[in-house]
Amino acid sequence: MTDAITVTGLNKWYGTYHALRDVDLSVATGERIVICGPSGSGKSTLIRCLNRLEEHQSGTIEVGGTVLNDDLKNLDAVRREVGMVFQHFNLFPHLTVLENCALPQILARRTPRAKAVEQARHYLGRVRIPEQADKYPGQLSGGQQQRVAIARALCMSPRIMLFDEPTSALDPEMIGEVLDTMIQLAEDGMTMVVVTHEMGFARRVADRVVFMADGQIVETGPPDSFFNRPTNPRTQEFLRQIVR
Repeated sequence: MTDAITVTGLNKWYGTYHALRDVDLSVATGERIVICGPSGSGKSTLIRCLNRLEEHQSGTIEVGGTVLNDDLKNLDAVRREVGMVFQHFNLFPHLTVLENCALPQILARRTPRAKAVEQARHYLGRVRIPEQADKYPGQLSGGQQQRVAIARALCMSPRIMLFDEPTSALDPEMIGEVLDTMIQLAEDGMTMVVVTHEMGFARRVADRVVFMADGQIVETGPPDSFFNRPTNPRTQEFLRQIVR
């Protein structure tokens, strides 16, 4: 199995603050990785480095064999392969749901409008909200807006999906519908890296769980060993606090 993502010796500073410290991580094609850890552990910084929303200062990131660096051609190549869903939905409020999903295809991939609209309707169906196509984001619930954001990312035909705490801004009753959508993606074989505190999702979907603290990967393993036999004291303390 080939690696979709390879991170080697990654370091990231914000001024004098050392946010990521010598991080090594590989993600195989089709693998589902869940990254968890306390606030400030570096998990969101790491996932944002994977498509260069944050620039790293040392180490290497390869996505699909392309090195992520200052070369704009490389950056464009990586971003064509990688979709990202954020905590906040980042939808255009003045565009309909359908337009939010179609417009990025038209602008970034020069997809003909008719084809872009067809793709948008297809993926709105995939996330089970086809009937919302003509509404505006403000007319939808938070869970529905996040599913639009997932559909928008899928419209770009990514090989890898990154999720940065996609349920943290949602009311509790809306979390399940977004997680169900992500579970469906996982079952379809999508390569996924997910930063989340939803440990039930990690148990069900993850091939590996990665625990971060103080900018480092402290422990990693399949869900069974991670949850039932953690070896690092930081992991053990985290699980005592978060798993009830």
